[in-house]
Amino acid sequence: METITNLFIFLLSAVFISLTGVMMPGPVFAVTVAKGYKDKIAGALIAFGHGMIEFPLMSFIYVGFAWVFGFSTTKIAVGLIGGLMLIYMGVGMFRAKGEIGERAAGNPKYGSFVAGILTTGANPYFFLWWATIGAALIMTASIFGIMGFLLFAITHWMCDFVWDIFVSMTVFKSRRLWTKKVHEIVFGSCAIVLIGFGTWFIVSVVM
Repeated sequence: METITNLFIFLLSAVFISLTGVMMPGPVFAVTVAKGYKDKIAGALIAFGHGMIEFPLMSFIYVGFAWVFGFSTTKIAVGLIGGLMLIYMGVGMFRAKGEIGERAAGNPKYGSFVAGILTTGANPYFFLWWATIGAALIMTASIFGIMGFLLFAITHWMCDFVWDIFVSMTVFKSRRLWTKKVHEIVFGSCAIVLIGFGTWFIVSVVM
């Protein structure tokens, strides 16, 4: 009974810690806003795409390979490739900011699921979070065995899922209130966020 209580307390604390990272404005948030304009369940698809990167990563850390992300070559590779990808996505979104429809959702070449994969995999600070804070949480979860780890992994991802679907549904339901100017400002801002983070990621690994 005590073990179950301790596990519950840990998972509850993990929710609060996870939300501090999940709710931070960043590439995933920006693309969720953009995709949410066209599709109210875009956030769910983005969260599933995010999970395609996150679940294998959590498993990787669980078996003891968090140190891989400490290598400078790993940081440089993720920073450069990820930065260029975010800039590309941001430019595409910026060019389409004045359009209403499919192109306004960022880029017609990829959907919400793929967008979740790209914006997650392109963010080196996502990997840094998991190599530090996330690794500490996984280490604690491992005290409760494989079941503790699985419950933690699902709980953490559910924080992503709930937040992303909340954002996309909020954007979708409020879009009728958007004037063309508001539309341009929102999509322009999302584009700037992607380009800004992409530039920051590149600069941070080459300086």
